[in-house]
Amino acid sequence: MKYKHLFFDLDHTLWDFETNEQETLLELYNSHNLSGRGVPSFEEFSISYVGHNERLWDRFRKGFITRNDLRDKRFRLALLDFKIGDEKLTQAMCKEFLEILPYKTALFPETVETLDYLAAKNYPMHMITNGFEETQLLKMKNAGIDQYFTHIVTSEVAGSLKPYKEIFEYAIAKAGTTATESIMVGDAMELDIKGAHGVGMDQVYFNPAKPPVDFTPTFTIGHLRELKEIL
Repeated sequence: MKYKHLFFDLDHTLWDFETNEQETLLELYNSHNLSGRGVPSFEEFSISYVGHNERLWDRFRKGFITRNDLRDKRFRLALLDFKIGDEKLTQAMCKEFLEILPYKTALFPETVETLDYLAAKNYPMHMITNGFEETQLLKMKNAGIDQYFTHIVTSEVAGSLKPYKEIFEYAIAKAGTTATESIMVGDAMELDIKGAHGVGMDQVYFNPAKPPVDFTPTFTIGHLRELKEIL
């Protein structure tokens, strides 16, 4: 086998972040009666939150804001879009979001079947994720996939985020392997694919939506089961 170690991204690759996030936001929208506080619809609230969250994550990855800034501001800004300036509500939603989200269990189709196949072939599998340690470990445990992974490397513990080379080098060293003997599976072109390429690791770009790309990965797949044709 060319590859001796497999590295995976979690969110948007195995764990269906969009589905789980939307379910969590809907619970918060209903439990805090946001419709009664001037938010016209859940869809509008969701669009506002997701937009702020994506922009804040980009700023967090670039080192412009802290983890606490990210967690607080995404709800504060979303609520302010609807002229709700309630700090108590902001803090409650921030806290509850992080309590509810990790217990959601939606995975992409055939995630477990594909991991079973790879485990049966005795591939050591590892996780490299930009998420926060406690949250990511809970997600994996509750979705029933934590047992597949030998090492789970989060940006919080590694002290670096994808796409920077330090987190990949940290994960490679922790696994006791080399970049040339490893392959990275992920959905984010800049973070997972170009990040892995930057340390000399081959890549599998999980790209169900087939958006245009400006870089040619080692492999591109539209469904996780296609990993069986590569590995």
